[in-house]
Amino acid sequence: MNLFEIEKPLQTIEEKIRQRRLQMLVHSYIYYELNKNIINDTTWDRWAMELVKLQKDNPIASKNVEYYEEFKDWDGSSGAFLKFDEKTKKRAERLLILNGK
Repeated sequence: MNLFEIEKPLQTIEEKIRQRRLQMLVHSYIYYELNKNIINDTTWDRWAMELVKLQKDNPIASKNVEYYEEFKDWDGSSGAFLKFDEKTKKRAERLLILNGK
């Protein structure tokens, strides 16, 4: 690293769980409710399996992260039965606009 590069801090486990939960919610809403997609199935599956493992390996951290109730028994196989709140819907709509969809 040179003098002008800024090192990014690593995400905490809680931050990574939150990121993946939000991604699962937003992209599931886009796919199942709006019948559109931004990411492919392979990417969604990879993120889903990562989230399942993170939650299983870090149960205490998982309980402390937003949307715990929605994901506490989630197996990563589908986002079709997730519940979408207004924040998720707005995030999804903004993401679609940003991606020109």
